Amino acid sequence: MKNRPANMGGNERFSSWNFTATRIPRPQIQPNCLSQHRKNALCLPALSDPSFSEMSQAPCTKPPDQLSTDCLHSQDSLDRLSVDDFWQEVQNIQQSGSDSEQEGSVGDAKQPEEGEQEKEWLQDAGLSTLISEDSEDVDNVGLLSTLTRTQAAAVQRRLDTYTCSVRKKNKQPVRDVRDIFRADNSKKTLMETKDSGRDSQTSCPLDSCGREFFITDVAYSEQAAILQKQTKLRSRNSRRRKDDGTLPKLIPVQCRLGVTRIGDLSAQDVKKVRQLALIDMTALCDILEVELKRHRLGKRKIHESCLFGVPLATLVENDQKIKPNTTVPLILQAMFSYLEKKGLDSEGILRVPGSQSRIKNLQQKLETNFYPGLFSWEEVNPNDVAALLKKFIRELPAPLLTPEHLHTFNTVQYIQDLQQRLYVLNLLVLLLPEPNRSTLKALLEYLEKVVSREKKNRMSLWNVSTIMAPNLFMHKGVPPSKPAEGDEKEQAERAADVMRLLIQYQDLLWTIPNFLMIQVRKLNESSSRRYQFYDKRIKNLLRKMQSEKTEKNPPEASPPVISGPYRTVKIQVAPLLSDSMEVRLDTDSRAVDVLAEFHMNLRSMGNSVVKRNGSTAYPDCAIYEVGGNIGEHCLDPNTYLLDLYNNNPSGEWIIKLRPASDKLF
Repeated sequence: MKNRPANMGGNERFSSWNFTATRIPRPQIQPNCLSQHRKNALCLPALSDPSFSEMSQAPCTKPPDQLSTDCLHSQDSLDRLSVDDFWQEVQNIQQSGSDSEQEGSVGDAKQPEEGEQEKEWLQDAGLSTLISEDSEDVDNVGLLSTLTRTQAAAVQRRLDTYTCSVRKKNKQPVRDVRDIFRADNSKKTLMETKDSGRDSQTSCPLDSCGREFFITDVAYSEQAAILQKQTKLRSRNSRRRKDDGTLPKLIPVQCRLGVTRIGDLSAQDVKKVRQLALIDMTALCDILEVELKRHRLGKRKIHESCLFGVPLATLVENDQKIKPNTTVPLILQAMFSYLEKKGLDSEGILRVPGSQSRIKNLQQKLETNFYPGLFSWEEVNPNDVAALLKKFIRELPAPLLTPEHLHTFNTVQYIQDLQQRLYVLNLLVLLLPEPNRSTLKALLEYLEKVVSREKKNRMSLWNVSTIMAPNLFMHKGVPPSKPAEGDEKEQAERAADVMRLLIQYQDLLWTIPNFLMIQVRKLNESSSRRYQFYDKRIKNLLRKMQSEKTEKNPPEASPPVISGPYRTVKIQVAPLLSDSMEVRLDTDSRAVDVLAEFHMNLRSMGNSVVKRNGSTAYPDCAIYEVGGNIGEHCLDPNTYLLDLYNNNPSGEWIIKLRPASDKLF
C-alpha cells in the first residue's frame, strides 16, 4: 500500500461521493440566502488561485443596487469563488428521489482480496501467463520486451505482491520475479536510449508565445521519473512558476507520423494500447505515490426499463441493431441534439433543476414511445431534458467512468503538476471501454458547447464543472472514503477541477501518445517475428530458400540500392477507381497532398458532385496503413508519408471511405 501524497496533509482520500446513505453537509452561508451570498461575492477582490480559494464570509459593504458594472460582468471569477452550485446539485439529486427508486438494484462495491487486485491487473495488462503454469508465451515475451524501465518496475511490483500473497495462502508456488526480469545492465529496454537524450524536454518547455508543449513521444512514467530527479536536485531557493488557477494552452509536440486518435486503430491494436496504457499509468501513479483501487460491483436486479438503469454496453448493443456502427446510445444522441437546438442559449441550463413531476412524466413517455418513434420533442422544456440527462448518467448500473477506474479519476485531483494530471487522465480515457469512452466524449462535447455560449446562458467552464462533477464522480455502487471534518468544500473544488480538465483538454485526452504507438509497432514486429520462426520446419524451409537464392543471384549481381530522399509507391484505391494510384514521395509529401491528387483523379473520372454554390464535394475518404507493424491505421492528414514508409516499409496503403460514424448533433 502506498503512502498518501504529501500534499494531502492529514486529509483522507476522496475516492467518490455517496449520496444515498448519508447527506453530505453543505457549507453554512451566513446568514443571508444563497443569492445574497453570491451578490456579496461579487465585491470580493480576485484571488491568485480562484479554483482553490477560500470562500469569504465577510458581508458586502455595498447595497445590491449600487453594484458596479465591472462587478456584474465578473461572472467567471464569481463562479470560482465558491462551489455553491456543487452543493445545490447534490441537494437536487437527494430531493429528486431517483436514487431511492434504484435502491437495491446495485449491490455494494467490493474491493478484491489481497492478491486478487494484482491478479486482475496482470490479466488486464495482458500478462496473465506470468502467474499461470504456462512458462512460455509469445505475446508476453513480446510485451515485456517493449516496456521501459519504469513500466517494467511497475509490473515487477505487482507480480511480487501477488507472489507474496499466494505464498501466504499456501498455494502452489508461482514463477519467481527474478526469472522474468533478469538483471542485465548491458542491455537497455525499449526507448531508454531515446529517453536519456530528452531529459531536458520533460520540464514542459514553452514556445515564443508562452504556451506549454504537451510531450507524448516519451513515456509518461519516464517523464515523471526524470522530473522527480530534477526536483530533488533543484535548489530550495529556486523559483517555480506560480499557479494562478488559469488553464494554459497546451500544444502537442508535432510528430511527423501525425496524430493518432483512439478510433484510428484496429480493434487488435486498441487492445494492445489499453494493455500498455494500464502498465504506464500504474508506473506513473507509483512514482507520484497515488494509490490505485479497483472496485467490483455486486449483483444487481434486472430492470424492466429499456432506457434508464440499463447497462451502457447493453444499450449500445441494442441500438446497433437499429443503427449500425452506433457507439453512443440513441436516447443520449436525441437528448444532445434537442439541447443543442433549444437549450444552449437558455440561462442557467444544467443549473435549473426543472420540475420533478414533468421530469418523471417525460421519462415514462420516453420509455414507452422513444423506440417506436412516437415521441415528440416539440413541447418539452429544455431544463427538464437537461435534468433528465444528468439523471440518466446517475442511474447507470455502473459508473460511466467504470467501477475499476472511478477511484483513480478521483485521485487525479491530488496530483500537483497540471501536465502529470493530464497524463493520468489521458491514460485513463484510453482504458475506458468503447461505449463508456464514446459516451463520455459526446457528453464533454456538449458541455463544451454550453460553455461556448456563456454570454447568453451564464454558464462558465467552472460553473458547468461544479454542476456536472457530482453526476460523474458520485455513484451509490462505489463506496466513498469519509473526508475529514471541514474538508467537504475542498474536495468539491478538487472534483470540479478534474471535471474542468476533462472539458477543457478533451482533444488532447482522446489521442494516443506517440510512445504508445511506438510500443505497439514494436510489439507487432516482435510477435510477427516470433510466430514466423516459431516452427522449426519454417526455419529450415526459409534457410533452404535463402541458400538457393544466393546460388542463383551471387552478391555481385545484386541490384544497387536507390539513394536519395525519394520513393515511388502504389496506393490501392479500388473500388473508388479502377486501378491503383502511383505516387512519388519526397520529404515534404503529406497524406493531405496525396488525397488532393486523388480528388483530382475522381473529378476527371466524373466521380465528384458539384454543389449549387459551385464547390465540389468528394466522398469522405482517408488513407489507411495496413499490415507490417500495424493492424490498420487511419492516417492523420498531416502525416509525412516518406517517414511513415521508412517506419513501416512492409505495410500497404489503401484509400477508402471512412466508416459511417455517429452524427450526434
